[in-house]
Amino acid sequence: MVARKDVKSTSKIVSTSKPNKAQSSSKATASRRSSADVVIPVSTWRYKSIGFIFFCGFAGLIVRAIYLQVIDTEYLQEQGNARYLRVQKEMPARGMVVDRNGQPLAISTPVDSIWMHPASLLKGQGTADLNALAKLLGTSKQSIIERANARASKQFVYLKRHIPPAVAAQIEALDINGINSLREYKRFYPAGPVVGHLLGFTNIDNKGQEGVELAFDKVLKGKEGRTVVLRNNAGQVVEYVEQLEQVQHGESVALSIDARIQYLAYRQLQSAAEQHGAANASIVVLDAKTGEVLAMVSAPDFNPNDRSELKSARFRNRAIADAFEPGSTMKPFSVAMAIEAGAVDSTTLIDAEHGRYAIGGSTVTDTKKLDEITVSEVISKSSNIGAAKIAMLLKPRALYNTYRELGFGETNKLPVPGEQKGILANRKQWRPIEQATLSYGYGLSANTLQLARAYTSLTNDGALLPVSLTPLEEAPRAKRVFDPSTVASINRMLENAVSDEGTAPKARVEEYRVAGKTGTAHLVVNGQYQDDSYMSLFAGFAPASDPDLIIVVAVNDPRGIDYYGGLVAAPVFSAVMSGALRMRGVVPDAIQRDEPKPELMISRPSSVDLSSTVTRGGL
Repeated sequence: MVARKDVKSTSKIVSTSKPNKAQSSSKATASRRSSADVVIPVSTWRYKSIGFIFFCGFAGLIVRAIYLQVIDTEYLQEQGNARYLRVQKEMPARGMVVDRNGQPLAISTPVDSIWMHPASLLKGQGTADLNALAKLLGTSKQSIIERANARASKQFVYLKRHIPPAVAAQIEALDINGINSLREYKRFYPAGPVVGHLLGFTNIDNKGQEGVELAFDKVLKGKEGRTVVLRNNAGQVVEYVEQLEQVQHGESVALSIDARIQYLAYRQLQSAAEQHGAANASIVVLDAKTGEVLAMVSAPDFNPNDRSELKSARFRNRAIADAFEPGSTMKPFSVAMAIEAGAVDSTTLIDAEHGRYAIGGSTVTDTKKLDEITVSEVISKSSNIGAAKIAMLLKPRALYNTYRELGFGETNKLPVPGEQKGILANRKQWRPIEQATLSYGYGLSANTLQLARAYTSLTNDGALLPVSLTPLEEAPRAKRVFDPSTVASINRMLENAVSDEGTAPKARVEEYRVAGKTGTAHLVVNGQYQDDSYMSLFAGFAPASDPDLIIVVAVNDPRGIDYYGGLVAAPVFSAVMSGALRMRGVVPDAIQRDEPKPELMISRPSSVDLSSTVTRGGL
């Protein structure tokens, strides 16, 4: 017992005694070890939460992978397709334009266009033969690289369009990564400028822009094909997957034009315009029995194969787009009205006033100082005074109404764009001078085609025909304007107009009877008639006994010595009519030159007094 107490007491004394340095150091080390070995307790819910999050993430990825690769496989397929599947277009060949005999006027020839995938080209430019490519494309290597850099994000960039297939084959042989070719079609016009104004042209994408090409674009262009293809990174087609739409090539369009007559008219008109220094000119040839347009030419010419000439002043179809005052070519219609009204007949005498005649405050003049002439001579000698006096026998609105029935003041409703309807003023009150000038073709305007159409009333016993730019399968529907007997009388007068006593002997055609009328109208510039600028005209038909063709020639502002319609336009009419009648195999009907014509055998009655119907005034 005593021993245990001693031990405890001694132990207590030792533990409370002041330690030495060695003991302090040993105690500090033991203290640090015990602190490092202490484990701070962590709640188990935190472990579980972190584990659960990781588990959900991995489970989500697994479920998503299973869903995309097993259940919904379309998504990845669509994403892959979006990167490599493309819809490739197959361009249709544009339909042909042919004349009435099947002669090609416009055709489409296959060409190739070179395009690039910029990223692929830039990636392999160090090993590619870009100098050879540049030479074949007519450009420089630097230009190709600069263009690729500027459009590096694009998938498809044209380098050059519409090159010959042989050149495209040489480019493909270079096997340059990122360079590909595409088959397209280029429009070609075999007749060049001969039919240029009428046909118009297409743009580089083969879409009609003017003329027939624009008018019949829906029929000619066809429908492009669409095919799903698989392309690689360089844009090259690896596989044709599916055809969505079959390519439908354009349909051909047949025109009423006769290419032979068109060429003849072109050659003669261009020659006359150059010879007389004219600003421009136009000619229209119609089938006198059907109204079909057999030729339509404008000058100066326009070649649709040369895109450097694509300027409105060059490709303007002046036969329908330019309106002018038709002058004396209108006299047959005003005289026909007076005959139908019973006011005159072909032998009625008219006082031509020796070349000057006052109406109100205005003066009507003739180029020749004529005195007493017949109504027939009013036409053959082209007397403005005679026509004015005859018109004054009619009601003021009579001329307007008949001109409207003849198609003036409205378009001919051809499908080609740009036709002008001209001017035919509808006045509530007509002054005497307005009525007078309207009778000889002033105070209204018309285009060459309108004037040619009006003359169909003289070749079809007084019935006006519609005009057509496509061949007709059945007879057209005509509109009666004049009585057949009236037309027969007028046509005899028009035959006299091309005799030696008339204004247009140069319009005659060997072996054929010709009927026609000259016109020489002053041009209006800034609202004023010009003393030295004229529109030279001739309108006529042949053979006179059974008309087959109508031709109207209009030459604008001839600057040579001659400017009268009988000297400028009539020779063009004669040359074209002569060749065209023989091309069509029309039987000649000419009478003997020494045989008097029926119109000249009729005796003259006494003169009719017209003074009561005409307002006289000072000069």
